[in-house]
Amino acid sequence: MLSAAIVTYDVPEDGPVRPLRQLRTAVAEAARWRVAAQYTRIVRALPDLLTELARAYHAAPAQDRAELAGLLVRAYRSADAVAYKFGAQDLSARLVELMRWAVPETGDPVLAASVAYVRTETFFAARAHTAGLRELERALDATPAPVAASSIAARGALHMRAAVIAGRAHDTDAAAHHLDEARTLADQVPEGVYCGTAFGPDSVNIHEVSVAVSLGDEHVGRALEIASEWKPPKDLPGERRSGFYIELARAQLWTGLAHEAFESLKVARHIAPQHTREHPWVREDAAKLRRLKRADSESLTNFAEWCAAI
Repeated sequence: MLSAAIVTYDVPEDGPVRPLRQLRTAVAEAARWRVAAQYTRIVRALPDLLTELARAYHAAPAQDRAELAGLLVRAYRSADAVAYKFGAQDLSARLVELMRWAVPETGDPVLAASVAYVRTETFFAARAHTAGLRELERALDATPAPVAASSIAARGALHMRAAVIAGRAHDTDAAAHHLDEARTLADQVPEGVYCGTAFGPDSVNIHEVSVAVSLGDEHVGRALEIASEWKPPKDLPGERRSGFYIELARAQLWTGLAHEAFESLKVARHIAPQHTREHPWVREDAAKLRRLKRADSESLTNFAEWCAAI
């Protein structure tokens, strides 16, 4: 079980340990599952992998400990994706703390920035948006100079995250500032997954939609404007693409476009069914749509039952 792997992080059970190259491959595969929103695969593989990595880390010679600590951080992040998406907030917070425990051993400031990015989940869950924004801004101060692609993406990802949480805090100026900074950095690198986080011009477009929805009111129209001119390309990770359509559906629903909102939710489901099914906004919006669109009650009811909205 995942909880057992977490609680025994410093006293793992005895057992076999694969060579380092195989552990690297297993951790990279779990990260690919995460960005593709393939959570069932993570649930099946990660408890044993986390235990094995902890065993390897505590038994490793000094020259291997930094790399193994980095593998632990990345694997904890993949496990956290499942905990957070499925609403296990206490478990998610514990995994974030384990990431923070392991990352200093790596000596990798880019990986530390990715942990700060993930830690923001705990502030979202607690609705402590202003505190979360402060913490991200502190993390930005600690990131390396944006010279290499990895450091540019690390800094840009933090700005994207800061823009969204500033939107949740209804700090329009901060949201605009961080979004502008993210876009400036995104123009310097190709879209891709850097240290486990998708970043680039397309990811910034998606976050601009998220910021508009977070700010609400007169800002929601910006989300519709972006969607009328641009759609996320198919080579973006499934979790990120489905998130765009979930956010867009909320903006459409708020502006009276019920039919379009339902279509967006169906697109999100097609792209990443596990991510869509477990998203709380999907449940809320499906339930509301079912009340509004009685002419489509059968298809909406089927969708609402699928995502446990009813």
